Amino acid sequence: MVSHRRPTQSGPSLGARVSAISAVSAAAATAAALGAAPAGADPQHRPEAARSTVDRLLADAERATEQFNAADERTRRLRTRVDEAQDRAARGQEQVNTMRGALGSLAVAQYRSGGVDPSLALLLSSDPDSYLDKAAVLERVGQRQSGALRELRQAQRKLGQVRKEATRDLTELERSRAAVARHKRTVEGKLAEARRVLAALPTADRGAYDRSSRSDRGDLAGAPVGDASTAGSSARATAAVRAAAGAVGRPYVWGANGPSGFDCSGLTQWAYGQAGVGLPRTSQAQRYAGRRVPLSQALPGDLVAYRADASHIAMYVGNGQVIHAPYPGAPVRYDPVGMMPVSSVTRV
Repeated sequence: MVSHRRPTQSGPSLGARVSAISAVSAAAATAAALGAAPAGADPQHRPEAARSTVDRLLADAERATEQFNAADERTRRLRTRVDEAQDRAARGQEQVNTMRGALGSLAVAQYRSGGVDPSLALLLSSDPDSYLDKAAVLERVGQRQSGALRELRQAQRKLGQVRKEATRDLTELERSRAAVARHKRTVEGKLAEARRVLAALPTADRGAYDRSSRSDRGDLAGAPVGDASTAGSSARATAAVRAAAGAVGRPYVWGANGPSGFDCSGLTQWAYGQAGVGLPRTSQAQRYAGRRVPLSQALPGDLVAYRADASHIAMYVGNGQVIHAPYPGAPVRYDPVGMMPVSSVTRV
């Protein structure tokens, strides 16, 4: 499906990079497996409860990130529409001004010619044939004026409609900007809370968070692609897999779609963009960007959406693995396809 809109390569317009969020992973990658618990806490439950809380907060942040992406994309579309409407309004006003000027000149010319009754002018004329020629010219001038007035009225109505559209789009643009800011605050709040939960644990209890979160096979960053070198569902899919593999190790940056950083849907959009295919910006939209296939029939390049709301998305690369941008602090990496509940698999 090459008919999708080709994506831009830039990051979010509101400066959504949060490299400081890497503290989530930095704190999580400093020691050994979860085991110790702070004094006075249940050693069997405190670390697991904290890990569950962090997982929930990161999932909430990821949902808010996709909402941010959707609102940000809508903001860009509305800004383009507003610019186009304002440009049309300026051209329409120029056209109206020109028409008014032409009609004004015509009215002055008719006034200066005097409003003599045609029948009387014919009786007083020493050259009736010449007068009849002039009368025909005056009639044509009148018809032209009438047509010009109709065109002016149409142009004015069209200009009014364009201005209404521009005003409506401006209102929607402001609402969309407010939504972007709201989702941005939500993401940052969830990530800050996750950092606080991790920081409250002793160092020994933070160590295995990165290795244990989402993946039951440890840190697979830098692992071989498996059978990703085999042909995918198409030449475009194979090229997208190569692009995604080349992004392994780059940081998660929420709201970004490459090339230096990515969130989950930004990575898949960018990878397919390198293959000449434009995907929608959000994971929810990407799950509908092709044909659904069963997980058992997944091929390299297929998009794997997770959770019922498709708030996370990855690219299948074969051998039971996906490449994805996991969460702030964790770089783009390989993980098992079953790291989370799979909601759909889409062949682009």
